[in-house]
Amino acid sequence: MQQPGSKGEQQLQEEFGTNQRARAFYKQQMLDYLNPSMQEFISAQQMVFIATSDSKGECDCSFRGGLPGFVYVLDNKTLMYPEYRGNGVLASLGNIRENPHIGMIFIDFFENTIGLHVNGNAEIVNQEELPDDVGFMEYLKQDAQLASGRQPECWVKVRVEEAYIHCSKHIPLLKNLDKEIHWGTDKKIHKGGDFFNIQNR
Repeated sequence: MQQPGSKGEQQLQEEFGTNQRARAFYKQQMLDYLNPSMQEFISAQQMVFIATSDSKGECDCSFRGGLPGFVYVLDNKTLMYPEYRGNGVLASLGNIRENPHIGMIFIDFFENTIGLHVNGNAEIVNQEELPDDVGFMEYLKQDAQLASGRQPECWVKVRVEEAYIHCSKHIPLLKNLDKEIHWGTDKKIHKGGDFFNIQNR
């Protein structure tokens, strides 16, 4: 029976003698769909980190944030998240255009200090191609009302292939403070300006 994971994983498990632990983890903690607890967890999150790579395997990791549940659970195999106007580079979307593989990690820093990995295949979806789902349409209306009517440039649809826990032991417990979010702004002060002193190099 074929084991989950890459050849690299399997080779290193052999070298480090962790085969038994790895097999137990795959069997006890890894699913190829989102169970109800995972769906509920995602629906409460305000952030996700996404990893993509281009056709040559060159990687990019990025942050996405929004109102709680901005990543929408369409069903136990499908997620949708919006892409809003950014710096115009479109690095993550560009990678997805070349290579559909995506890694997502949702981390709850504020209550349970636990994480959830979701790996799968992504595709770019335009407004006209959005699913005709009653819950999703209601979600779109609510999001637009709460976030001053901002409109996504497009959406990313993720077909789930793996879902598994990220261990709690090294995740810090943080305090979620109020911060005014300036959705879609072009003001440098709100975007961080030249925080890393690049312009005057």
